[in-house]
Amino acid sequence: MKIIVQMDPIEKLNLSGDSTYALLIEAQKRNYSIDFYTPDMLTLDDGILYVDAFKIKMQENPSEIIKIAQINKVRLEKYDVILMRQDPPFNMSYITATHLLETIRNKVLIINDPFYVRNCPEKLFVNNYKQFMPPTLITRNINEIMHFKEKYDQFVIKPLYGNGGSGVFYSDKNDKNFQSIVDYFMQVSEEQFILQKFIPKVEFGDKRIILINGKIAGAINRIPKSGEIRSNMHVGGQAVITEISEYEKKICSAISKDLIDFGLFFVGIDVIDNLITEINVTSPTGIREIYNLTGNDLTTIFWDEIESKIN
Repeated sequence: MKIIVQMDPIEKLNLSGDSTYALLIEAQKRNYSIDFYTPDMLTLDDGILYVDAFKIKMQENPSEIIKIAQINKVRLEKYDVILMRQDPPFNMSYITATHLLETIRNKVLIINDPFYVRNCPEKLFVNNYKQFMPPTLITRNINEIMHFKEKYDQFVIKPLYGNGGSGVFYSDKNDKNFQSIVDYFMQVSEEQFILQKFIPKVEFGDKRIILINGKIAGAINRIPKSGEIRSNMHVGGQAVITEISEYEKKICSAISKDLIDFGLFFVGIDVIDNLITEINVTSPTGIREIYNLTGNDLTTIFWDEIESKIN
């Protein structure tokens, strides 16, 4: 199988815990041909989508990955699989890349489908399943914000297109900094932002459940460090072994059909105290942590499912 990966520059990634790196190691074990490119290499020329790509050879030590050769002007539709694995921010550059890839989505398998990656942003898509969510407000209307503040004793404020726990604030009815936080969000972007009822049991963890082709593949629980509400591993959260509850299975079952129908093949959902807060479709992580803690190798599940779709 011939695959190519759209990703951030290899030199800038922390590959030791990177899910893309794990997927590519398994791909190489299966003797797939592996190329990669960065989004700035995309070119649409008279309706044909090209990239300047690199052939790479994976190594168990991430610092020893070898760029074998550069390939000029490769037609992306000639590959069997394109992995869209660049990290957010979900900005106009990211959106443009989805539009370009969409021109070939009927000619090659793209994981995840760029049309639905663009149209199912993490913190918006999840609102389709509000019966499983904590109370959530998406707005920049100050009257609605003040009403939400009066309604709930504790809440979090976070950007609509943030990632990795960046820009997440805890607040409550008596917070003297509340207006300053709101002013910050008003000034930093023109987008709506999120207020969400605080879930106290976050101290016991924020569970990341990985779904592959609509099916539960594995999970970890991420425990925030002392004095912190954010459990993201980027900010010191600790990954621990977990089990998936029957109610969490119910949540996964409720979203499974949409994931399959939308070509959202590789997805990570975040669940706190049986409440879903995000559906990550851009570049989900957690593969390495799940393997290190449980021995469950999601990379084999991933590529087995890909092969079944290709064949």
